[in-house]
Amino acid sequence: MMNCFIRITALLLASLNAANGFHIVLAGGTGKVGRELSSKLVQDGHDVTILCRNAFLAAAPSKVSSDFGWLGQSFLEKYPGIKLRDWDGGDLLDIVGQDWVGWQDDALSKADCVVNLCGGFTQQREMATERIVRESLRCNPTALQITVAPKDEELRLISNVAVDAKMKRLKLCEDMVSQNCVNYETMRLQANRLEEECDNIKEVIYARLS
Repeated sequence: MMNCFIRITALLLASLNAANGFHIVLAGGTGKVGRELSSKLVQDGHDVTILCRNAFLAAAPSKVSSDFGWLGQSFLEKYPGIKLRDWDGGDLLDIVGQDWVGWQDDALSKADCVVNLCGGFTQQREMATERIVRESLRCNPTALQITVAPKDEELRLISNVAVDAKMKRLKLCEDMVSQNCVNYETMRLQANRLEEECDNIKEVIYARLS
């Protein structure tokens, strides 16, 4: 009964928000997929908040570190509908952003959709996924949750070390979402078809929120 009520609430909220554009959160959106997807979304009239480990470095005129994602000042000026927000990345022992406190209420509470693009296939991905799911359930349980990961055969090509462990980790992250969220989608994409796959993500968002 409660899950049915949450689903109905989500549909009503999506209908109300569609006319004015959606609020979409991209976790880990400072990579290639995040850059492509965020620009497409804001061009369609939606607001995008990107959760990143260090917003200052992500917005710098030039890339200054290979440890963190980067979009660049010129990109953000071109697409003012994209906002950066520091968050803890799920690892409270390794916080690198300057203004991460309160990211949940700032970003998740008003989100129509949260897209998990957190890269890497380490324990960090698990912690980030768990953090997103837990905090979304706390402050906005009706938001659509989308996890994005490469297909298994793609993973063997782009990261061919300890592949079985990485595949197990990706499945674990998907299970966290599917077993805890009532409004979700798990997507497996081809890494070498960036624009096409970002269009696919966008179509899923619009279809699920319409």
